Amino acid sequence: MSRIGARPDFQYELLAIFVKSELTASLAIPILAVVVAVGLMSWAPAEGLLFWLATVFISKGILIALCRRFQALPRKHANTEQWRRYLAAAEFLYGTTWASVVFVDVGAADQRSAFFFAFAAVMVVIAIRTMFASTVLPILYAGTIPMTVALVLRFAIAGHPFYWALAAVAVGIHVYLIFLANGLHKTVLAMLEYRAEKDALVAELEQSKAVSDEARRRAETANLAKSKFLANMSHELRTPLNAILGFSEMMSTEILGPLENPTYRSYCEDINRSGQHLLNLINQILDLSRIEAGRYELTEEPVSLAAVMEDCRRLLKLRAESKGLNVVENFPDSMPLLWAEQRAMRQICLNLLSNAIKFTPAQGTITLNVGLTRRGEHYLSVKDTGPGIPEAEIPRVMSSFGQGSLAQHTGEGGSGLGLPIVKGLVDLHGGSFELKSKLRHGTEIIIAFPLHRVMQMAPRALAGYAFPAQHHTPAPVSALSLGHA
Repeated sequence: MSRIGARPDFQYELLAIFVKSELTASLAIPILAVVVAVGLMSWAPAEGLLFWLATVFISKGILIALCRRFQALPRKHANTEQWRRYLAAAEFLYGTTWASVVFVDVGAADQRSAFFFAFAAVMVVIAIRTMFASTVLPILYAGTIPMTVALVLRFAIAGHPFYWALAAVAVGIHVYLIFLANGLHKTVLAMLEYRAEKDALVAELEQSKAVSDEARRRAETANLAKSKFLANMSHELRTPLNAILGFSEMMSTEILGPLENPTYRSYCEDINRSGQHLLNLINQILDLSRIEAGRYELTEEPVSLAAVMEDCRRLLKLRAESKGLNVVENFPDSMPLLWAEQRAMRQICLNLLSNAIKFTPAQGTITLNVGLTRRGEHYLSVKDTGPGIPEAEIPRVMSSFGQGSLAQHTGEGGSGLGLPIVKGLVDLHGGSFELKSKLRHGTEIIIAFPLHRVMQMAPRALAGYAFPAQHHTPAPVSALSLGHA
């Protein structure tokens, strides 16, 4: 049973393949008809053969005209069921005209040769029509069955066992060709199904690409709107905030006169601290937005990484001492300068040291390392003895505004922008960032800057430089063990 009924969408394609094949080889079988007519002139009168040849040409012309009309018709206007009936009828007429050749009157002399010649010619035509019409089986049956039936009838009328054998051979060949045609039909149908699946996949990919492009466009628009909003809000917030900070500082320091009530002085100090916190948060948000938008421009200069780290430690000294923390420094006496932005290096060190102080319990230890690897790369690391970060929470901690469970439980969370800003600034310098943490074993953050940013030391100073003992392996910094007791 044909699969056309199950997949009606392919009926037009199958008809189109038949029509294209018919038009491509429109002259092949008429030429064969001329050859057959010339060959039969040895046994049959010319008048009968010319009449038969005329009917073949007329029926072929009707079939070709219908095929051209179908091909010129837009697909949306083509009724496939109706056109299949038209083409099947034309093919039936064409097959009938070819079948009539076996009934052409031949002389009694050498009748067997004439019948065998007609038999061979008709079987060739049946084979050719099977190849052309295999895409539409009803058309195939309409064109080939009349020829086989005509052969069987003509040989049955002849009444000789030889002709009966030829009739049996004709039926057998026809059945075999129909079997082959069904196989070709299934192959063509499978090809159309694969092509339809491919077209569907291509359409789906194009639709997905369109959706993706639209989502990207919206994301870019939203990001631009966010940047504009942050830029505008920073200006709108900083102007009154600077006034609040200035007046609160004047009032807390009693520049214009003493405050009678000490509670008011305490309130002014709280206002000033809150304002400083808010201003710092605004600056962090703006820095992160510029980094994410790729609009952060580095102002590079020679920087002493050890000096920057030492300066940040002094700024946060009081906070560390208030918690009884022991801050250990491992800075070499002489190091080459780093070609980087000093403000960015300062922000990196402040954020890392501030986080370490915030999450290290009282009487804990914070270890600061600055030095060179065996490859000559600049590195810094900050290690604490805090509770550590669960491995599953590290991606969340590294995301913007992300906070671990420890920060939420202790109320020490802050804005969740420190580490993303640090990583963004490190990436801008082409460096590497590594966070190593384990529950109840503390946290260590290691940052390394590429070799091309390390400024050359004088040969004498380089010869006297003492590499840290813990860096024996000449491997990437991410693989180095920077831990200290």
